[in-house]
Amino acid sequence: MTDSKLFFDADDLTARGFDPAHDLGAPGAFPYTRGPQASMYRGKLWTMRQYAGFSTAAESNKRYRYLLERGTTGLSVAFDLPTQIGMDSDDPRARGEVGNVGVAIDSIDDMEMLFDAIPLDRVSISMTINAPASILLALLLVVAERRGIAWKALSGTIQNDILKEYAARGTYIFPPAPSLRLVTDVFEFCGKEVPRWNTISVSGYHIREAGSTAVQEVAFTLANGLQYVQAAVDRGLDIDSFAPRISFFFNAHNDFLEEVAKFRAARKLWAQLMRERYAPKDPKSLALRFHAQTAGSTLTAQQPENNVVRVAYQAMAAVLGGCQSLHTNSRDEALALPTEESAKIALRTQQVLAFESGVTQFADPLAGSYEIESRTLDIERGARALIERIDAMGGARAAIESGFVQHEIGESAYLAQRALEEKKAIVVGVNEFVDDGSATLPIMSIDESVERDQVARLEAFRSSRKGDVRAALSVLDAAARNDTNLMPAIVECVRQDCTVGEIVNTLKETFGEHKDQGF
Repeated sequence: MTDSKLFFDADDLTARGFDPAHDLGAPGAFPYTRGPQASMYRGKLWTMRQYAGFSTAAESNKRYRYLLERGTTGLSVAFDLPTQIGMDSDDPRARGEVGNVGVAIDSIDDMEMLFDAIPLDRVSISMTINAPASILLALLLVVAERRGIAWKALSGTIQNDILKEYAARGTYIFPPAPSLRLVTDVFEFCGKEVPRWNTISVSGYHIREAGSTAVQEVAFTLANGLQYVQAAVDRGLDIDSFAPRISFFFNAHNDFLEEVAKFRAARKLWAQLMRERYAPKDPKSLALRFHAQTAGSTLTAQQPENNVVRVAYQAMAAVLGGCQSLHTNSRDEALALPTEESAKIALRTQQVLAFESGVTQFADPLAGSYEIESRTLDIERGARALIERIDAMGGARAAIESGFVQHEIGESAYLAQRALEEKKAIVVGVNEFVDDGSATLPIMSIDESVERDQVARLEAFRSSRKGDVRAALSVLDAAARNDTNLMPAIVECVRQDCTVGEIVNTLKETFGEHKDQGF
């Protein structure tokens, strides 16, 4: 803070308009500033996830089992770039990218191998997938079906947040309108068929990674969330039939106190906005639950051992801010995919925090601090003002299509880069406290044979499948041309051994492809 006072008390917060009854409440009660559950971590620890996926389904499965054996309590699947944009591994445009930044998933055969020997009814599965989210969810559902596991027993999350792809990340396929239709189809389908599944993880993480401020991260994320809610309400869905399964995904960045305040402000503002606009009857429709991931953009290739310290502080901020799920980045991720040893250190960071630090004994232990409450107010008010600007434009989709969101993020990223170059912001080992020499950590690499083997595997799958691929795709095409929920047709395509690329290409016939506007 820039205030010249040395000491602050309750009167200083009152002067800022802070009212404990209105702004705080109790943990587990409106406005949920202090957390979505009354007991918080005394009742249940956050889910410890490690974002993992590389090479083939078989190799990724080995990593998942390695992590589960060492105490991780949920899996978080990283998909390769072709999978993220709905291409099969033998698509010419996928060349050189297969299995590089995540696991290659082309078919039900790959999905079965990915989760081999993993108890899907006991382990929460998170999948970072957006444009083809409905298809990857269908793959998982059919794997469970073939194992005799009821869909109602499955728990997990698909990211399914397409709006932030247009604004900050770029792995989109279809234009916004049909993309929002697919998101809403998942809401409707899962509400009836997969009730424990989180149907979306509205992501501020990638917005922050692209360069936004904390206020912009909250505002743009919640604005996107409101757009999804409105799309579902316009479909005719009852607010309480889907809102409790909306989850969020935030970035745990470097400014420790700001990050704690950011998480609290996001919870408070979402509860207020949902009550004001939709008046749900179920309190769970108001309670924002979120996954946090430590900030990949803060990791440095220089002195990578410093990343262990950065991640620990960021993880602590997420926990003090009340996350329900947490992924801690590995020390070597600025250099390559994480090695097993690096992933284990990242997991141990969470375990030390959970079992040794003592912070889990208290719900919102920083509540009442002048700095925390003052920053929470600032972020809440700044984000609300920005959301009101977006509302005036017609909502999040319109703000993205006009380029407003992209421009705002770009300006913030530019200012942050200027601060580094001018040393107004210090990054240890990069623009200050620099050592000579290069990193000595062992680096993981993906062999070129991975792509050849995956393509050969896909060819073998296609040649041996017995499903009626053509008929299933024809039914999907017909459904896409009217207002039918597409999830049943997509699930049937998976049952009939259609590939991800075949399903996506069928939908492209009706939906077309989104072209970047170049903002």
